[in-house]
Amino acid sequence: MKLLLLSVDVIRATVGVKVSEETFSSFSSGFNLDSPSLLLVTALVTSSSYAAMSPEISMLIRRAALIFTVVSLSALLLYSATDSFRFLHVSSGSLSSSSFARIFPSGLNNSPSPNPQKQLEEVLKNASMVNKTVILTTLNDAWASPNSIVDLFLKSFMLGDGTRKLLDHLVIVAMDEKAYNRCLIVHKHCFALVTEDVDFHREAYFMTPRYLKMMWRRIDFLRSVLELGYSFVFTDADIMWFRDPFPRFFPDADFQIACDYFLGRADDMNNRPNGGFNYVKSNNRSIAFYKFWYSSRETYPGYHDQDVLNMIKFHPFISEIGLKIRFLGTAYFGGLCEPSKDLNTVCTMHVNCCYGMDSKLHDLKIMLQDWRAFMSLPPDLKNESIISWRVPKKCSLGSLRHFDASPPETED
Repeated sequence: MKLLLLSVDVIRATVGVKVSEETFSSFSSGFNLDSPSLLLVTALVTSSSYAAMSPEISMLIRRAALIFTVVSLSALLLYSATDSFRFLHVSSGSLSSSSFARIFPSGLNNSPSPNPQKQLEEVLKNASMVNKTVILTTLNDAWASPNSIVDLFLKSFMLGDGTRKLLDHLVIVAMDEKAYNRCLIVHKHCFALVTEDVDFHREAYFMTPRYLKMMWRRIDFLRSVLELGYSFVFTDADIMWFRDPFPRFFPDADFQIACDYFLGRADDMNNRPNGGFNYVKSNNRSIAFYKFWYSSRETYPGYHDQDVLNMIKFHPFISEIGLKIRFLGTAYFGGLCEPSKDLNTVCTMHVNCCYGMDSKLHDLKIMLQDWRAFMSLPPDLKNESIISWRVPKKCSLGSLRHFDASPPETED
């Protein structure tokens, strides 16, 4: 309404004629004064008034209307730009779905991209233990849907013996948009890991090109965490956490890793490691090792990170940098390849030697049922180890899906 009254003043000052506010209001009634239609009101006023006046006065009124139109349009554009700025501004302390579009460029192409390293540092800082250690897992859409892998993974922390508190230090690293949005629902520490021109949202079948890209992207990301000064426990999301593993780690090792098959000695380099669970301290040796590991993908093309680790663990470079490697025994860090036999001592159980999400989900649910049954026993019966794992059931090496047998990978 102020703009409308201003138009009256502009006309009066410009042409020196008397146009009453009452007359002006009669023309403006029925218009939305907060919209561009106010410009039409001015036009109506001028058109109704100059008809009874001389040509000179009419021309002056037309000029006044034009000036007012330009001023009003400029004000409208300035208001819209200010309002858009307020909408795009998101505080640094929150990451919502709208801010996710800025993290993943595909979500909002014209938005400025934030600094991923600063975002990572903030997430790690919020999740860190006092000694700058975090727990990390990666997640894509295939494992993030409701009642899927990630829900069972988080549930194991809730059901485990002394593991609930560790959720405060867990960071879920989302590989795609849907996984990130799901993380925001189920957990408080989420980080969006962007990989240009690579779609990780579907299930990555074992040894397919997508699977290999995902595994190597993970190795490169873990190197960046070490370079930021954070030690980490990396865990696949298909690993159930039943006890706090930190008391079972070697205090003087730089890099310690779980095994598919453990030969009995932690320093035996012939152990068969599994890259799905490892504890790595941040130092110059571990950073150099991860760089070497990642670069070795070019030396051994077509192999995933675990196979390449088995090839480079004997390399002279490992001794040159002084990296101390230790292998974690399956008595505490078991899996379906070699299960932990005693539920009184087990820390984690991995659904390894199992391929395909349906098979994993089936056996993970049985594993959690077995753990719940064990925890419900009185202490004397727990010590007698009357309950053992009923898995594997659906999981078997026969369920392996090779690249040639996997469903065709179509573009979304």
